[in-house]
Amino acid sequence: MNSISKGLFYLLLLSCCLLSCTQAPLNFGDKLPGKYSLYIMGHDGKEYLLETNNLDSGILVPEQEGAELDIRKVDRSVLVKRGYYYHLDRKSASFIKYRIEGRNFSPVSAMPLEKFSVENYHWIGLDTLLLTGLGTPEFAQVKYVLLDTRSMKQLAAGDMDIPRPSGRFDNMSVGFVAPQRNSLLIGYTYHQQLSASDYTTSDTTYVTELSYPQMKALQTHKDARSTYPGGVNNIQSSAFFDAAQNYYFMDCPGIALGNRPELPTAVMRINKGAVSPDQTYFFNISAALGNHAYGMWPVGEGKAIIRTERKDLFKGLGDHYSTAHFEFYLIDVAAGKVIKKLALPLDKGSRRECVLVENNTVYISINSDKKGNCIYVYDLKSGILKRGLELKGSTDFILRIDKLN
Repeated sequence: MNSISKGLFYLLLLSCCLLSCTQAPLNFGDKLPGKYSLYIMGHDGKEYLLETNNLDSGILVPEQEGAELDIRKVDRSVLVKRGYYYHLDRKSASFIKYRIEGRNFSPVSAMPLEKFSVENYHWIGLDTLLLTGLGTPEFAQVKYVLLDTRSMKQLAAGDMDIPRPSGRFDNMSVGFVAPQRNSLLIGYTYHQQLSASDYTTSDTTYVTELSYPQMKALQTHKDARSTYPGGVNNIQSSAFFDAAQNYYFMDCPGIALGNRPELPTAVMRINKGAVSPDQTYFFNISAALGNHAYGMWPVGEGKAIIRTERKDLFKGLGDHYSTAHFEFYLIDVAAGKVIKKLALPLDKGSRRECVLVENNTVYISINSDKKGNCIYVYDLKSGILKRGLELKGSTDFILRIDKLN
């Protein structure tokens, strides 16, 4: 995640630094965490976290080498930072810090967090985390919690000054939180629950500028070119700042997110210092590729990798997750054009944190019915793409790959 600029949260960060300086360094006993973690779902419904120093080659078997998770308490929305894992257990109303010890996923510490559903996270510094979410059970009020993850203490919390759903809309989603100047930009939209398994979404993307630390609305901008901005970023990344501090985010109206498939998946841009989407920029992914997309990961130099569905290969939302139909493309977001499709097997799993970038190397996890579950290694400079680490045994889905440092 990108760090917030020096001007924003300055006094808060100073106090956080003073707090962190009094605490002991990380201590993992004799075993240091690996460089990467992988979240695996098995054929039998069991889920595992594994740590490894190598994604380029080798074989891992999660039921032999991973830490089995209690899926009543933990799911793929874990946040990973500096060898620790963070997750909200809504049943116990606790935000819990974990680490892997041997083959055990062990709690380290926790803090109370009641009536809260995480929609977005943003690391302000090494140990300061901003959670943005919705109050439960209504999912109608945008709330925030700022915490120090070393001490697992709450620093601030409250409501964000964003309008609640009204009229036919009864819930909402927060897609992105982006610092700009000395304020925060919040991207969101509204939803209507049609039945227990069906919903629809407003045709509008909303971006509100909030003052800090008051969290009061300064101005709101509406953009009806597409909807569902960002996505839930603890499940899959869909937004980023480029080197020039322009902010790019994907609008995701496909059936697995916004469920407004008649609207285009598109990349929008908020220019450096601006507080609303650039009306001269609209990268229409659906028009360029003929399909909806979910997920966007920056690879540098104004480029990104996106994950697009093949609508000719699935029947509907019921088989969207289980059918291998996803392709990966390298795009130039600055120029608004598609560069090429990556020569990867068709992938399955509707939303996954499946791309990890490290210098000039991109690691892409693929769940293939024909080629198995594997990390592919893509060299940005040479364009060479090869198979890397394989996940064997009971592996059904690689749900996420993360850096641990």
